[in-house]
Amino acid sequence: MITSTMMEGSGITEEVAESTDAANGNIRKKIFVAGATGNTGKRIVERLLAKGFAVKAGVRDLEKAKTSLSKDNPALQIVKADVTEGSAKLAEVIGDDSGAVICATGFQRGLDLFAPWKVDNFGTVNLVDACRKVGVNRFILISSILVNGAAMGQIFNPAYIFLNVAGLVLIAKLQAEQYIRTSGINYTIIRPGGLTNDPPTGNAVMEPEDTLYDGSISRDQVAEVAVEALVHPESSYKVVEIVSRVDAPKRSYKDLFGSIEER
Repeated sequence: MITSTMMEGSGITEEVAESTDAANGNIRKKIFVAGATGNTGKRIVERLLAKGFAVKAGVRDLEKAKTSLSKDNPALQIVKADVTEGSAKLAEVIGDDSGAVICATGFQRGLDLFAPWKVDNFGTVNLVDACRKVGVNRFILISSILVNGAAMGQIFNPAYIFLNVAGLVLIAKLQAEQYIRTSGINYTIIRPGGLTNDPPTGNAVMEPEDTLYDGSISRDQVAEVAVEALVHPESSYKVVEIVSRVDAPKRSYKDLFGSIEER
């Protein structure tokens, strides 16, 4: 059974829902965030709320979510959702009141070598299938640079080796990306460099897929890029790679997304 809990308050207000629809066209009422209590996911939730979106935060642990996510916000609904449990349950919890899904899930390191595939591959595929079941046609994935490192000639890159030691996580992510791209859903795949919990120290640099092989970026900036993708049609059907550089010029997101060609 899917269980949910609404943060204290009266629920999603008509004003928020209407402003979201008006500003974003095909985005209806709520944005579903998978992995909402993760280090990146919770930043995405916070930024969405700050921008006036109504949010449905998908989490595995409701009690943890109540302490880590914003309190007393009527635009935030917390729902129990495990991407590894199949598309039918996910479709139920995403519901027909969601207009877009942002996937910020990530496996937890441990003894289970199949964990990257359960979460970063099968879990993402389950989310996509759930979207198709309920008619959600906007999907944003937080992935990683170097997922296609072998094709880039980066198999000896220390970062590529390190990440793939844990259950071939980059290969799992790449196959999930390929599924999204052939699903027919309007997607934006965001591949950040090494993630830091520090505040941003530079401006975002955005490049086409299979371009960047090093660099880092604040999770705050990754969250910003994910939310901006929702409101910029230039981001549709694109794979973008992002890092932060102190010497990079400040560019608008319309310009950044517009500089990347569809493939």
